[in-house]
Amino acid sequence: MANEVLKKIFREMQPQIVGINPNSIIDALFSEKVIGYDDVDNLRHSFPAPTERCRELLSLLYRSPHPQAFIRLRLALLNEYPWIIDDVDKKLPSLTSQLQQLHLGNCTDGKHYLRYYDSHRTIIIQ
Repeated sequence: MANEVLKKIFREMQPQIVGINPNSIIDALFSEKVIGYDDVDNLRHSFPAPTERCRELLSLLYRSPHPQAFIRLRLALLNEYPWIIDDVDKKLPSLTSQLQQLHLGNCTDGKHYLRYYDSHRTIIIQ
């Protein structure tokens, strides 16, 4: 569920994200086995401009069956692009009511929670 929430947020933020240089993000996603060697090779050789490479990387992730593609993307962006992650985190509370309406998440005492972890913080949305 957290991956789907992040996928929606990253889709909304795509205009901001395509402005970054994705090389280190591509390397991180490859090392986490989110994308394969052929994907890396295609991104590096078919899309020489960073903006187009980033746009294609996001497109690849939107089609990816990897269950944590956007969780891993968030982690990959964290060190190099913390302001993007700050914007992502600000959008998480706005999705809470949608999650509650859809009855997603773990239910405890009638409350719905979305919880995810990274190396710096834990965010819990009620």
